Amino acid sequence: MDTTTTVDAATPPLPADPREHLSSPTTRAVLRVQHEVLAAAREHLGGRGFTELLPPVIGPVTDPGARGAKQVDVDYYGHRYKLMTSAILYKQASLTAFDRIYCIAPNVRLEPLETSSTSRHLAEFHQIDVEVAGASREDAMTVAEELVRHVVRRVVERAAGELEVLGRDTDAFADLLSGAPFERRTHAGAVADLHGLGHGQNPDAEIDWEGEAVLSAKASRPFFLTDYPKGSRGFYDRESREHPGLLRNFDLLAPEGYGELCSGSEREHEYGAIIARMRETGENPAKYGWYLRMVRDGIPGSSGFGIGLERLTRYIAGLEHVWQATAYPKVPGVVSP
Repeated sequence: MDTTTTVDAATPPLPADPREHLSSPTTRAVLRVQHEVLAAAREHLGGRGFTELLPPVIGPVTDPGARGAKQVDVDYYGHRYKLMTSAILYKQASLTAFDRIYCIAPNVRLEPLETSSTSRHLAEFHQIDVEVAGASREDAMTVAEELVRHVVRRVVERAAGELEVLGRDTDAFADLLSGAPFERRTHAGAVADLHGLGHGQNPDAEIDWEGEAVLSAKASRPFFLTDYPKGSRGFYDRESREHPGLLRNFDLLAPEGYGELCSGSEREHEYGAIIARMRETGENPAKYGWYLRMVRDGIPGSSGFGIGLERLTRYIAGLEHVWQATAYPKVPGVVSP
């Protein structure tokens, strides 16, 4: 059964009505793969001493660094609250309870309308969020690499039938499962590579979606990009003390053109540094009262990341569109249940 509805030749396929989408053998196979992704993630993290927490879905502030997406306001008893675009601030705060935490959290971002045609953006999605007290960026990258490798291995073992239904050749994961370390490249190196390929990437900005696709298409296993320039990310990404102007952060990109799976960093956790970074990025510190009070009283230094669940499912299942990786897809700009 076809699970998409084509509007016209210039418009990418959109989700069918809920009954048709949910009853499709393709959707059922995808959601079984996603079930195994979640089970494997919990198995892996729980076995390494992580505690799962349930983060809030609304709060007085949320992550301001959502790459052009708008936040959603809600009336909370006469106060203006936000739907969470990311659990980052709450992950840092949660380390006052446990040293190693993770959560599987819903996020809402009103992405620009042009993202409806990227095949990898949703207005509502979920993240596997991880945070480790006292960890370096390299520690967090190792956790992310081991987590992705474990998840892919478990899906191949436990959902082979579903992958066959989806036409996903598991040979695509041979390099990933070989145990070879994921390559680590700098943002500056990636920019130089893109310029050499004729792609006009801004050296002071995040790698754009087209650039990600170009780099991703040339890889046979996931790889890291590190050291994004200051100003390209939120105030919570820690600036390098050894290399001012560069951030101690990273992205994890999937191969085969699938693009970004994950973003992470070492976190700023010193009160003065956070206030300065907020002002540099145009944020009003007064909005972040509860968070800054916790920072002033002391929160652990940490590193962490968030993996897009639907994007990871899309990559593993070999899907054309990320909305195929959710039961009730919310494509930017498209009204749906």
